[in-house]
Amino acid sequence: MSARSLYLPHLAEIARVEEETPDTRTYFLEANGVEWRRAYHPGQFVELSVFGVGEAPFCLAQSPTRSDFIELTVRRTGAVTNRLHTYRAGDVVGLRGPFGNAFPFERARGRNLLFVGGGIGLPPLRSLINYVLDHRTDYRDVTVLYGARTPADRVYKNELAEWSRSPALTLVETVDRGDDTWTGHVGVVTRLLKGMTVDAAATLAFTCGPPVMLTFVVAELIALGIAPSNVVTTLERYMKCGVGKCGHCCVGHHYICVDGPVYNYDQIRRLPEAP
Repeated sequence: MSARSLYLPHLAEIARVEEETPDTRTYFLEANGVEWRRAYHPGQFVELSVFGVGEAPFCLAQSPTRSDFIELTVRRTGAVTNRLHTYRAGDVVGLRGPFGNAFPFERARGRNLLFVGGGIGLPPLRSLINYVLDHRTDYRDVTVLYGARTPADRVYKNELAEWSRSPALTLVETVDRGDDTWTGHVGVVTRLLKGMTVDAAATLAFTCGPPVMLTFVVAELIALGIAPSNVVTTLERYMKCGVGKCGHCCVGHHYICVDGPVYNYDQIRRLPEAP
């Protein structure tokens, strides 16, 4: 981005909106004129402006190898997202980015990959999962574990169905509470890790989800023998400016919006304030 455009949002029209859950939607934004629409990396984020309300950070939820749109999956949680959830196709938002570092997809080459997602933590992982699927010969076994509160709270239901049928990866899902239609696992996602057998030295694990989930998932991954430096996640902070200037996301000498949001657990436990 040029210095002139560093804080100036690009105007993007909403092409369509898909409802994922009762409180979560995916927005497909027109990428015409966005020079980085195919040049970002899985794990990066953007700042989205809802004019008259505010700006908030959201992960890029699709691999740059796929969509002609910029895809953001947004849960309704505050002023910006509440207003955004009233928007429809044809409405205009602002975009700044892409910001932050990325998942270490180059270091992941030749390894087994284990993804563990919870609820709205699947969108950032999805960007990397689909990138891996589009470069499938570069990686060994790919396993995705996904947990949600209920069957209705699962995001990307159609894509999950596709993954479940795909020979390119193994998908295992669980929900905290099932319903009359649910035939899969019931229980928190960490239960899927207990008793797993992994080639720890050859495995790189990626996990995203609520902070309380991550605490237990990381513990289980390390108990499986996976080195802390091979357990990768993202840190949640209010990344207001995206370029390390406002200080809102400062942790010690780290600016999460610039040095992160992707970290391995060895890095996280060395931070002055670990999540």
